[in-house]
Amino acid sequence: MDDVDRELISLLRADARTPVVMLAKKLRIARATVQNRMAKLQADGMIVGYTVRLRPEAEGHRIRAFMSIKVEGNQEEEVRRVLRGNPNVVALHTTNGRWDLIAELRTDTLESFDRVLNVIRSVPGVANTETSILLSTHKI
Repeated sequence: MDDVDRELISLLRADARTPVVMLAKKLRIARATVQNRMAKLQADGMIVGYTVRLRPEAEGHRIRAFMSIKVEGNQEEEVRRVLRGNPNVVALHTTNGRWDLIAELRTDTLESFDRVLNVIRSVPGVANTETSILLSTHKI
């Protein structure tokens, strides 16, 4: 992947529906070159799909948060298994440093958010948590 591919991906992240002609103009390369690069990025598995972004108020689960989780001993696999089964955990990441896992949480209300926090904190093997509610998003 070179600088042109990176710039192409950046433009597609901003608006994946940008016409190829417009992408070519912004990149200052031929339309066919853009099409070929996009096809190669897809074939190589760099681009795995295109998606729709909705206004936050159009989505359910409007309360979003990241929960940092410290796991006791060697119970991480079991904690991950339990968290994967929770419908309010939309993503789960392993990490290094002070925390073992980062869970992305989504709920509809603060009351349901409180219940989700209590459920996760009571999972056997969860030693400590710290949660930050996401207030706004500036770049996707």
